[in-house]
Amino acid sequence: MKRILTCLCTLFLSLCAMAQGWPSSYGGVMLQGFYWDSFDDSQWTVLEKKADDLSGYFDLVWVPQSGKAAATKSMGYDPLYYFNQNSSFGTEAELKSMIRTFKEKHIGTIADVVINHHGTNNGWFGFPAETYKGVTYQHQSTDVCANDDGGKAAEQARKEGVQLSRNNDEGQDWGGMRDLDHKSQNVQTIVKAYEDYLLNDLGYAGFRYDMVKGFGASHVGDYNTAADVKYSVGEYWDGNANTVKAWIDGTGKRSAAFDFAFRYSVRDAINSQDWRKLGNSTITGLNVDNGAYKRYSVTFVENHDVEYRSVSEQQDPIRRDTLAANAYLLAMPGTPCVFYKHYLAYPKEIKTMIDARKLAGITNESAYQMYRSSKDYYANVVTGQKGDLLVVVGKGANQLNVSSARYTKLLSGYHYAYYLAREAELPWADKANGSYESENLKVKLVAVSADDNARLVYTLDGSTPTIGSHKVANGAEITLPEGNTILKVAVLSNGKVGEQVLTRTYMVKQPEPFVPQTIRVYVNTEQVGWNDYVNIHSWGGTHVGTSWPGDKVTSKTTANGKTWFYKDYTLNKANDYVNFVFNIGTATTAANNQTLDIERVNKTSYFVVTSTKEDGKYKVNDVTFSVTKIDNVRGKEAPASTDNHYYTLSGQCLSSVPTQPGIYIHRGEKVVIK
Repeated sequence: MKRILTCLCTLFLSLCAMAQGWPSSYGGVMLQGFYWDSFDDSQWTVLEKKADDLSGYFDLVWVPQSGKAAATKSMGYDPLYYFNQNSSFGTEAELKSMIRTFKEKHIGTIADVVINHHGTNNGWFGFPAETYKGVTYQHQSTDVCANDDGGKAAEQARKEGVQLSRNNDEGQDWGGMRDLDHKSQNVQTIVKAYEDYLLNDLGYAGFRYDMVKGFGASHVGDYNTAADVKYSVGEYWDGNANTVKAWIDGTGKRSAAFDFAFRYSVRDAINSQDWRKLGNSTITGLNVDNGAYKRYSVTFVENHDVEYRSVSEQQDPIRRDTLAANAYLLAMPGTPCVFYKHYLAYPKEIKTMIDARKLAGITNESAYQMYRSSKDYYANVVTGQKGDLLVVVGKGANQLNVSSARYTKLLSGYHYAYYLAREAELPWADKANGSYESENLKVKLVAVSADDNARLVYTLDGSTPTIGSHKVANGAEITLPEGNTILKVAVLSNGKVGEQVLTRTYMVKQPEPFVPQTIRVYVNTEQVGWNDYVNIHSWGGTHVGTSWPGDKVTSKTTANGKTWFYKDYTLNKANDYVNFVFNIGTATTAANNQTLDIERVNKTSYFVVTSTKEDGKYKVNDVTFSVTKIDNVRGKEAPASTDNHYYTLSGQCLSSVPTQPGIYIHRGEKVVIK
């Protein structure tokens, strides 16, 4: 009997281990700590300095592939070395320091594992040899799939007189590098050693597997079992959630997957401005179907592959409502992965959304149900471990009549709002942790309570609130002093202080005086034939909106090789912005000749009105050229081109490769023409 029980226990533990692709009832949030060509913002030293800011909000940070790549400057998807960790983002020592600092701040670092293909440094099949723990590892030509690169590898192998694997690729081919045969024992041995190195030498917490469509799902399960890794997510790029579920099953449920169906539902709702599409019954995402795969759903709304990169690389972005997209993402089950660009643009707003998620106790397996839906808004109630969170998104989000008898509003913003069910009995503060520049920083305190007479007690010195602490009415604002403050808040109901205590840490600094700034908005209308003028309808921020169809603009200039209409606007405070619609015609006819909305413009920008329409309105491309300091170019500043243009050091734009000798800027890098 003892032997039988031992066997049963062993079997049970084995089955548990097989199901550890992602933790159950996980309440963490992930940050994608890079975007395409984020060589400055994603340096290991830069990310490490953000540890205090990220701590308490992001439990995991997915960073770029950290091994030395084939190209001198690379995002890491052309891997050359596994055990040489000196990359375009910093040295191995800097990487280890960042991971160590993150770990001290309770942040796990997720490695980008690129093992579908491998680069060479000596011809087609000359893979580098590497030594780890006294063992030398090296891929061979026999580790290359027999049909690699559409048969070109086999043709080259015949010329060189070498052998490839006998096995064809199990998945999609990827041209330009050698696709690895994961049935090969040598490949498996190298990958397992590499992942051991990532976890146990470098200190990573988990893996993000790149391009898992390229090899068999069972190998991911095998590698994760060998590594005994807690967090694993695969990039199975497919909008058919049933196919993604099959991949998860193929790993033995030893990996989560990115929920592309969720992403596409958000994209479609936003780009079409029809918010009902968030509840489209034809989309059965890992998260959206409210079923058993929510645990393995890593949700997202944008990443480095779908973001807008340039005019020539427009990809597949969401075109507006970034905050609403993140509000929906951060309220729903699954493990949300916030895109770095979004966080850099809206850090305080996104942190406050995460605060609300964690206050309600939303996890990757939380249940939810649709509350109300229309073309202008969509609302779900998500059941958290501490309370029901109601999320409303869409242009009608803040006009929706939500029952104050059932819900208390926590926060709201442009096209989004969060409410918490009153029976939660929880305190809330409307400012996230962090540094603020303000003469009088006010924080609104809210008691989410079924008691209409509930108040709040709070302290500013980090001590636990008691019946004798400062008291304020529900919804009152308090002013924080300058310097460091540890705010603690609790609900006071029926003469008793609630057990749940909310803690916020603030650094309040006097703001630098803001000097009003003038920005210029340029618009090119050649594609739609608006040659004589353009109406610019503007609103938002501190600006008094123009009456439709806006200001008639005839001023023109030539820049970046194109002709542009332009108009100047003044930003009156640090967070000021302007919204626009471009059109031609009169107040009556302009509705048939207008663009989509361009929102929250806060810098000099260039817009091209395209001939493509969406919902009867012309799409607009933002071709703004950012100004970036270029090192070792005589201290000059020049535009970091988002296309293939070249720039002189004086800022002149050249549409083709320069014919005159000199130093130029191309895609943000110095180019010397001799």
